[in-house]
Amino acid sequence: MTYDYLIVGAGFAGSTVAERLASQSNARVLVADARDHVGGNAYDPLDANGIRIHRYGPHIFHTSSERVVAYLSQFTRWRPYEHRVVASVGGRNVPLPISARTIAALYGLELDPAGMEAFFAERRERLPTIRNSEDAIVARVGRELYETLFANYTRKQWGVEARALDASVCGRVPVRTDADDRYFSDTFQAMPRDGYEPLFRRMLDHPNIELALGEPYESVADRVRFNHLVYTGPIDAYFGHCFGPLPYRSLEFRFETLDCEFHQATAVVNHPGPEPFTRVTEFKHLTGQAHPKTTISREYPRAAGEPYYPIPRPENRALYAKYAAKAAAEPNVTFVGRLAEYRYYNMDQVVASALATFEDLATERVA
Repeated sequence: MTYDYLIVGAGFAGSTVAERLASQSNARVLVADARDHVGGNAYDPLDANGIRIHRYGPHIFHTSSERVVAYLSQFTRWRPYEHRVVASVGGRNVPLPISARTIAALYGLELDPAGMEAFFAERRERLPTIRNSEDAIVARVGRELYETLFANYTRKQWGVEARALDASVCGRVPVRTDADDRYFSDTFQAMPRDGYEPLFRRMLDHPNIELALGEPYESVADRVRFNHLVYTGPIDAYFGHCFGPLPYRSLEFRFETLDCEFHQATAVVNHPGPEPFTRVTEFKHLTGQAHPKTTISREYPRAAGEPYYPIPRPENRALYAKYAAKAAAEPNVTFVGRLAEYRYYNMDQVVASALATFEDLATERVA
């Protein structure tokens, strides 16, 4: 048998394209993934104690796209959840992102929006241009808050100083003058009620879709016939790293189950201090699960390992541009997703990109 499409990757990008092609274009689709599960990095199995964990770090769904919500709502019900994060600073939990609550926790000042504006105005550095992530922060809130909350955290997370990273890295973190301590401000904030894995299973539960899990792309491509490839893996790996490897930052997760109902007050606690880990996640805050025990994970950034975060630097964008040009000339292959596009997408952005990709493929199929 010849499949209409071989889709490499069973995460949000691959699963969305597969579901749409199967259900809307009546295409025969084979979805392959080197991992032995669906869901990509959003995979959230039950651990040995029956606690649902996010194996590859916390995945919090948020979006302002009604289209993305409507699409995913076909496969899950939702549990309302507004994400809150604190940073552990000198034994105190300081709300992030920076808001009036942050300033109250650090300085004991109760400021209204006008007072917050004046507070920042006294401290921010006047820079002619914003050249990097350090500039992006000190130009908004000043050097002291940068050093307290961002400098070492960024150094640990990325393995370089903030001044070596594009302004977009720290520039994407909001700064608020009110007391809103939610991490995101999107209009829709919720978690899949039953978890991400059931959501993906429902997406891929179609008679036109077959799964090949635990099989690398190369082995699948060697044994099956297909007309078109949709590739969501690392674009440099597809081309055999012919221009050199694209730099990524990786993570090591160390899980621990504790004999208490809750370990911390919020799902995520950032650690911008000297600790070798960057943050601690307690999953029951995310899942709403009731359990007498709790599981946490500590994240240790690594230079090598599974590719998680494209490192946003000008030289890396230039290297990706070489691969993107080569990809554009590749016949019967479509590249989509964070790794294939070397972009730090949020989950909703991946889904939106995948829906657009389906529409392009569907148009080609009709033509």
